[in-house]
Amino acid sequence: MRAEAAWTAKWTQMTHPVNDTPTATDTTTGTTPTIGSRPQERVRPTWPLYLLFFAVAGAIGGTVAYSFLGESLAALGIPNPGIATTFGLPFFRAVGWMLAALSAGSFLFAAFLISPRLPGGDHDHLHQASLSVDGHLASRTGAVAAICFGLIALLMIPLVLSDVSGTPLAQTLGLETLTVAVEQVAMAQVWLIVALIALVTGCTGLMSRAWITQPLLLLGSILMIIPLGLTGHSSSGGNHDHGTNSYLWHLVFLVLWVGGLMALLAHGRRLGPDLDIALRRYSTIALVSIIVMAVSGLVNAAIRIELTDLLTTRYGLIIVAKTIGVIILGVFGWIHRAWVIPQVQANPADRRLFRQVAIVEVLVMAAVTGIAITMGRTPPPPPRIPNLSQMATKLGYELSEKPTILNVWGMWRFDLLFGALALLLAVGYLAAVWRTRQAGHTWSSTPTAWWLAGCVTLLVTMSSGIGLNMPAVFSVHMVGHIILSLVIPIFLVLGAPLTLLMTAFAPGAPGRPNIHDWVRAFTRSRLVGVITHPVVNTLQFLVFFYVMYLFIPLYELLISKYAGQLIMNTVLLVSGCFYVWGMLGPDPIPRRRPATVRLGWLVASLPVHLLVGVYLLRLDTILGEEFYRSLLLPWELDLLADQRTAVLAWATGVVPLAVVALLLIGHWPGTVGKTTGNEEKTTTGSNAENENHTTFLGPTTDGKTPTSDHGTRTTDQP
Repeated sequence: MRAEAAWTAKWTQMTHPVNDTPTATDTTTGTTPTIGSRPQERVRPTWPLYLLFFAVAGAIGGTVAYSFLGESLAALGIPNPGIATTFGLPFFRAVGWMLAALSAGSFLFAAFLISPRLPGGDHDHLHQASLSVDGHLASRTGAVAAICFGLIALLMIPLVLSDVSGTPLAQTLGLETLTVAVEQVAMAQVWLIVALIALVTGCTGLMSRAWITQPLLLLGSILMIIPLGLTGHSSSGGNHDHGTNSYLWHLVFLVLWVGGLMALLAHGRRLGPDLDIALRRYSTIALVSIIVMAVSGLVNAAIRIELTDLLTTRYGLIIVAKTIGVIILGVFGWIHRAWVIPQVQANPADRRLFRQVAIVEVLVMAAVTGIAITMGRTPPPPPRIPNLSQMATKLGYELSEKPTILNVWGMWRFDLLFGALALLLAVGYLAAVWRTRQAGHTWSSTPTAWWLAGCVTLLVTMSSGIGLNMPAVFSVHMVGHIILSLVIPIFLVLGAPLTLLMTAFAPGAPGRPNIHDWVRAFTRSRLVGVITHPVVNTLQFLVFFYVMYLFIPLYELLISKYAGQLIMNTVLLVSGCFYVWGMLGPDPIPRRRPATVRLGWLVASLPVHLLVGVYLLRLDTILGEEFYRSLLLPWELDLLADQRTAVLAWATGVVPLAVVALLLIGHWPGTVGKTTGNEEKTTTGSNAENENHTTFLGPTTDGKTPTSDHGTRTTDQP
């Protein structure tokens, strides 16, 4: 860290020399020095503050958890393993969460809050751009934080074993003992998965210098906390589906909020450029984060406790303390918007107010994180329904009647993950359409209708009787499988969301890319080109579509846990969207193959669908039999007959595939094959992109057809 500060200072002196001429502009601060002005600020290292933040979070987490030790051990019925475990486990867990937040926030900063190195400010080569000095420092910080988080995750394995067995930590550090922990203790397995994801993300981050990899590293830093979000109090007992989903929303936006501010603070202390732009962009993220955290936190608390438990139980008191902390952080957010951002915009050279407010705010965040960690070690109040049925324990809810084609539409339980996602996607799309029209353009109602149809289908599928019965009845699972992997992707892809974003947002000012430029770079990236290649695209779709049925133990593992069901549904939806996008999506991709080639690969995949269908029809083994029988459904269900009925549901998958084929044959607007010679073009320029996508755009107010590079470049758009 000292070397980082020295390198940053040296680079600043080399690239931004101080000009003693009073009329010259100081490119480091963006201000014009005057005689008698305050001396230039010096670069300050941030690592001492990081250590302070980690220490505060760990100390509060360890102290509060240790003070509740007696109640927790009594509830679990295990002996005291010693202070090394009872204090060390919550301490390192809190430090780990702060490291995870720092990793996510740093990659977020490198990807979207600071501009990469763009010679001449040319955004056409953003997908090939390398990181700037500040972007590289942020990315390296994120990588080191991810590696440290991975090492703490490995340390948590013996700590967890010591905790659940009541064995002193020193006795759980042997290789043989650790092997037993990984084999028999579920939480140890979770921490091992977390460690692997974190170490891969961190090592990849250390080797990466390209801007285009930073969003992927951000995704990796979020994925490394997901396994932790699928465990704990929220993932067990009644309503655990709602508990888990709300907890996932909570955790993702927590790390973005906390980590983003830590990354901003580091940028301000090293006198990085464009702090005002980064601060304004982060302010929007922070506002969204606090809203999502407040709503998800309320939902999660309502599942676990009654209102009277808030002041009468230790679990309730922790929630009250955490709520007060979040309210205080909301006040800090208002201070940023009311005073800090205007002050930085008015005088970018003076960053003292920002640094002071940010340091105190992160300290409060660290304290709240430490308090929140103790919830996982404090028993919640007794459940409202003490004797849950086997079905409610495994599914999170009760099913009272056999699903039919008619009654599934009358069953309803809002899905807090996919249902909320559907609503957010619909609102976001309509907001982008409104922004497009405000810019003087129109947007065809056809893609809007497609997109909204996809959002409605996702909402209804996952919140109706289809989604409710998918984990319990194999035939309904297969119906949901087809809808998630083919029907919804067709609707969403034909909505042309990427083209809409490039139309709604004008390009950023030279050297300052924004949403328009990020999306455009994404559509030109090598990764998208590889994934959407007909061969790769077809293979990935077939593998994700059928692998769980060909390897029966994998299906049984996924269906028996709510976490597995979430992973399965998410993978099906994402895989289907990439498949349809590569086949007929109107949004641009690198070097789209001719429609005849894509159609050929679709036809070539049909025998695979046929063979797997025959295999399932003749299969005598019941997939997931043990889990399905353990549900004790209140109606008679022949599992083998239901499995063979599922093949009929699977056969309906031919319909959306036929739709894709017909659209390819008919050269649906947006397929590159409709224009002679266009099929071999690449999306290396705005003209190549736009000549295939203007079908989705109505005429502008002046009668001209808009393009995705419309309008004047903006200086400070998000």
